[in-house]
Amino acid sequence: MNKLNAAPASLPPHTSDTPIRRRSLIAACSAHAIHDGLTDVIYVLLPIWQAQFSISYALVGLLRGSYSGVMAGLQLLASRFATRWGRKRVLVGGTALAGIAYLIAGQAGGVAMLLAALMIGGLGASTQHPLASSIVTDTHEAGGGVKEALSQYNFAGDIGKTLIPGLIGLLLVAVNWQTGATLLGLIGLAFAGLLWWLIPAHVDRPPVHAKSVKASTGTGSASGMRALLMTGTIDSAVRMGFLTFLPFLLKSKGAGTASIGVALSLLFVGGAFGKLFCGYLGARIGMMKTVWITESATSLCILLAVWLPLFGLMAMMPLLGLALNGTSSVLYGVVPDLAAPGKRDHAFALFYTGTIGGGALSPILFGRLGDMAGVSTAVMMLAAILLLTLPLSWKVRQGLAS
Repeated sequence: MNKLNAAPASLPPHTSDTPIRRRSLIAACSAHAIHDGLTDVIYVLLPIWQAQFSISYALVGLLRGSYSGVMAGLQLLASRFATRWGRKRVLVGGTALAGIAYLIAGQAGGVAMLLAALMIGGLGASTQHPLASSIVTDTHEAGGGVKEALSQYNFAGDIGKTLIPGLIGLLLVAVNWQTGATLLGLIGLAFAGLLWWLIPAHVDRPPVHAKSVKASTGTGSASGMRALLMTGTIDSAVRMGFLTFLPFLLKSKGAGTASIGVALSLLFVGGAFGKLFCGYLGARIGMMKTVWITESATSLCILLAVWLPLFGLMAMMPLLGLALNGTSSVLYGVVPDLAAPGKRDHAFALFYTGTIGGGALSPILFGRLGDMAGVSTAVMMLAAILLLTLPLSWKVRQGLAS
């Protein structure tokens, strides 16, 4: 055990060993899939919880935001824990904790216990984004293809978003939500065991020697990083706010629980391909052009979601998902280019803290607006706010060019 713990310090921070690269990417993709699935299955459960506990849209937003808020607030801490105890232990422990949270949620008899369970889930989920994305970046940098690998990593997250909410939505036709939550908890624990086996010891710890990473880090543009953080925060806030309202929008058009689960699956299928496609597109035509295309399309699709009937909205789900989720893949790929020397783990943690923090506050704020003015008005407001990302992406490009 002592040799295992000591080994990473004597190894190069980046490796071109193909088996390690492949295994690390599979581990990171698996972590992303299960965590994103466990995070976004909440959207299927929100209408059920609202009906069972007779809660307002603002409290619905608080339930959703509690998971994301804790996840956002503790990501920087997760990065520091990884430096001390290793990425493997922290990421596996976080995955197990996310599973335990759903086991607790399955026993919840009231909103208070459900809220506590979701906060525990957010604590576990805080480990995934900064650690898994850094593992992908570190293992692929020496051989090239970092942006493409990050696109695959993001694609895997949407596979989890597609499968888990869709399956649970169908399952809830036959069983109660408590049984579904318990099953989610068991799946989380099973994936924690899988990650313990998959993650290689060679990439267990972040690079600690500035000299070894200086050549391979980005420009360290502070202004570019701030603009990127603001762009990602707005994009995430709109996405999380819209996804919180989408089940209720579908329900108002006549959709049932199974239909909502299918709609979310169609949305996340489009989102999965959107992240993969836009990651490659961003590498070809540039970040700014890709963001302008995806964010403009997203704003238009959100407005159409309000106006279209149920059939039209269901048919539009894959296209909406492609535009809604595609931007994030481009933004993730820019983080290594703007990170200061030796600060990649910190940059990823900071970026995810801001973006997921915006996503956590959005359902609460716009949930209140939904209570006051209606769901349709709140959704249209989200479409307008999203257009603020267009000038910000131009500022990010300036940071990349500096």
